Amino acid sequence: MKRKREEEKSKANDSNSNGNGNGNGNSNNNMEIVWQTPANPPVKEDYIFRDGRRNVKPYYFEFISHVKNRWAGKTIVDLFAEEFKGRPYDYYVSAVKCGRIQVDGEMVPVSYTVKSSQKISHFLHRHEPPVMAWDVSVLQKEPDVLTVCKPPSVPVHPCGQYRKNTVVGILQAEHDLAPLFPVHRLDRLVSGLLILARNASKADLFRQQIEAGKVIKRYIARVNGVFPEGEQVVDVNINYNASAGRSTAESGDSLGDTPLKGKAACTKFTRISTNGTHSIVLCEPITGRTHQIRVHLQYTGYPIANDMLYLCEHVTHREGMSADRAAAYSHHSPPPVSSDKSESSSEDFSIDPMCTNCPNLAPKGFDLDKGEVCGSPWMYFQPPLDHCFCNCRYEGHEEGLWLHCVRYSGPGWTYECPYPDWATLSL
Repeated sequence: MKRKREEEKSKANDSNSNGNGNGNGNSNNNMEIVWQTPANPPVKEDYIFRDGRRNVKPYYFEFISHVKNRWAGKTIVDLFAEEFKGRPYDYYVSAVKCGRIQVDGEMVPVSYTVKSSQKISHFLHRHEPPVMAWDVSVLQKEPDVLTVCKPPSVPVHPCGQYRKNTVVGILQAEHDLAPLFPVHRLDRLVSGLLILARNASKADLFRQQIEAGKVIKRYIARVNGVFPEGEQVVDVNINYNASAGRSTAESGDSLGDTPLKGKAACTKFTRISTNGTHSIVLCEPITGRTHQIRVHLQYTGYPIANDMLYLCEHVTHREGMSADRAAAYSHHSPPPVSSDKSESSSEDFSIDPMCTNCPNLAPKGFDLDKGEVCGSPWMYFQPPLDHCFCNCRYEGHEEGLWLHCVRYSGPGWTYECPYPDWATLSL
């Protein structure tokens, strides 16, 4: 059932727009603003297709958080300037003065001292990073289950920098499918089968089967080198470093002098084909650790051929095509949409005089060629509890890996996804 769209309108006048952090003096008198919250569903008109990318029209959004104990006693401006360094101090002063930053729903002076547990709202002109312009194709549509072929570079659900540019958001906007409950994880860079339950009870049933070890998961990967014949089992702990955004394999005796920090992890690998340079490998993860397949393949000495995060430690020869280009040329989908419009064109959306990202469509620091956000422009105000473990932030210049989910099966059910074009090796 389509959720009701709730809209709250407010006015921002010219005097409140002075002193913005980007030096943009194109303020508009009595500019009408429609603020959005997570209750506002995405719609088709929210997307702009340009240069093979799916962009989101910048929109006004209310970020909400609550004052932590360690924040208490700071002035509202100092709190933002010290904790969220992505914007200049003067921006936060202006934002408090004009009501873009509020405490408990009220405007406060710049000298206001915050108290523990108070609600803080930051009203922003939000720019989401673009993703590749592949369709999210529906594979099967059942009363309780929906399966789709997830394209690379698109995160599954709203998290971190992404809200509308997600599989869940796109399905709601373009297919009117909501609510949806993702049954399993697929990293942003991974493509292939994604199972979504259409109600909470079905999602819970899937969860119980996965936790009980009753679900068999199959992926395929294109790796460097001639992978050995026969089944290869890697039973090596994996330690995930959240701050670095990557995992490492830990081999050794857990009873030794230095205890292993990582979690137990096991993956089975079987070579499907090889052309002497690359191999297509069937991957069956028994456990579900972060980057498990990628790290275990690296551990064997046969890393995914375009995985720039894990490729360098075991091989000196790197695949010449970066992951985003590889996905663009070889994914099992129609070619991406192209456009002659420039990235900096603002004709498709309104310019906000206080926004430090405008007039660009992509967020500040986003490199269109590399597909990354440089520095930390996104730290202006993300909810403290908005931790994401699906690797949805830009940390490298990759947009799609040669890693594809092809099959999930459990008690009485099986769902499959077609192989991508890169799974066919040329001799």
